[in-house]
Amino acid sequence: MTFAEVVRGRRSIRGYLDKPVPREVIEEVLEIAMRAPSSMNTQPWHFHVITGEPLDKIRKGNTENILAGVPDSREFRRGSAFEGVHRERQIYVAKQLFGAMGIERDDKERRQDWVLRGFRQFDAPVCVIITYDRVLDDGDDSKFDCGAVTTALVNAAWSRGLGCVINSQGIMQSPVVREYAGIPEDQIIMKAVAMGWPDETFPANAVVSTRKSVEEAARFVGFEG
Repeated sequence: MTFAEVVRGRRSIRGYLDKPVPREVIEEVLEIAMRAPSSMNTQPWHFHVITGEPLDKIRKGNTENILAGVPDSREFRRGSAFEGVHRERQIYVAKQLFGAMGIERDDKERRQDWVLRGFRQFDAPVCVIITYDRVLDDGDDSKFDCGAVTTALVNAAWSRGLGCVINSQGIMQSPVVREYAGIPEDQIIMKAVAMGWPDETFPANAVVSTRKSVEEAARFVGFEG
C-alpha cells in the first residue's frame, strides 16, 4: 500500500480474530513507528507489549474494579467533558457504532457490555501500553511526541494487515496495568493500543468515522496574489 492508502484506509478495529500476532511482526511495526519525529530527538516513549496471561490479568482487574465502583486512576489527565461540536462528534461516532452492532438505546445490558469491551482491551490478542519518562512530565512536548509515535504505530500496523484501536479504558485502573505489565514507577502511563488481526465479520469494524474537510480545518495565509 502507498502511504496515502494506509492513512485513508485505516480505521479503528474493535473486533479481533483469536489468532496470535508474531513478535517479529510487532517489532517491525514498532521499528517503523519510531521513525516518528520527536522534540529535539528526545524520543520519550516506551512500549510495553502485552499478551497471554499478563493481559488476561489486566482485563480481569480492570473489569472487576470498574464493576465494583472503584474510581478510575488514569495517569494522563483527561480534562473536562466534551461540549459543543466536540461532543457532537463523540455522539455521532457512538451512534455509528451502536447502529452497526444493533444495540438499541434502551438496551442497557448490551450497552454496558460494549463499555466493558473497552476495559478488556476489546479482547485483542495484544495490547501495547505507551508510557513516557516521568522526568519529562512538566512539559507538553513529550505528550505531543507520544501522540505522534502512537499515530505512526497504528498506521504501521495497518500496513502489515493488523488492526488497532487507541483507547483509554484499558488504562483507567493504572495500578492494575502497572502491576501486571511491570511498568516502572519512573514512567507515566499515557495510552493503550489494542492490536490484532481484524475480524471482518465484526460489524463495528466497518465503521469509518467522518473527518472535517480541509476547508473547515485549515487557514491559508499569504497564498493570495
